[in-house]
This record gives sequence, structure tokens and C-alpha cells, in this order.
Amino acid sequence: MSVIPEDLEDILNKRSFAHIATIGPKGEPHTSPVWIDWDGQYLKFSQTTTRQKYRNLQREPRLAISALDPEQPYRYIEVRGRVARVEDDPDRAFINRMAKKYMDADEYPYDQPGDHRVIVYVEPQHTTRM
Repeated sequence: MSVIPEDLEDILNKRSFAHIATIGPKGEPHTSPVWIDWDGQYLKFSQTTTRQKYRNLQREPRLAISALDPEQPYRYIEVRGRVARVEDDPDRAFINRMAKKYMDADEYPYDQPGDHRVIVYVEPQHTTRM
């Protein structure tokens, strides 16, 4: 059973931008916004393997994710968890699905030559809410 409260799952399924907080190489916090997907078990986001947050998660898989309800910005969910797995996204199916959700675009327009894109699966372990 998921620790995500049912009455807040809608935030994870909307066009909610989430902020991912990871732990940097010197113990410092690192945050950045990402698009998210919720499948009922894992919170997922796309990443390239050259980004700092990906390197942080390779070293330390714990993270926190906060997302505001885009229609009610005082309603939010914070999810603390750990990376359960990372999968390649060689055909860009996941990032293209996120581009459709967030931009109504059929393909993600910002890929750079040589990008190695992966899907990060986060297992929620604790939540806070407003």
C-alpha cells in the first residue's frame, strides 16, 4: 500500500512541477524542478545522466520531492523516498509522454545530441501535506 494519501494523488497526476532535493557531493542540498509521473506505486521523472541530480542520486539515493497543486498553490505534497531503480529511455517514450502532459507536444523538444536519457523510479516512504 502506498504512503501517498489518496486525496493528494491528483496533484501528482496534474501538470504539477515538482522540486527534487538531493544531497550534493559535499553534503550540500541541491534542488531543481522536474516533470513528474505517478503510476500508483512509483513517482517517476526523466533525467539525463550528465546532470548533477543524477550524479547525486547515484551516490546517495535518498531524496525529497515537493509538488504544488497548480490550481490551489497552498495545497501541496512532499514525498520523501529513495530511488528504487533507474531505467534507460532509449526511444524517448517516457520523456515524450511527459512533453505531451506538460507542453501538449508530441515530442520533447529540448534533447541535445548525445543525451543519455533515463527514467528515475522513486519509492515513496513518507509524505507531508498542506
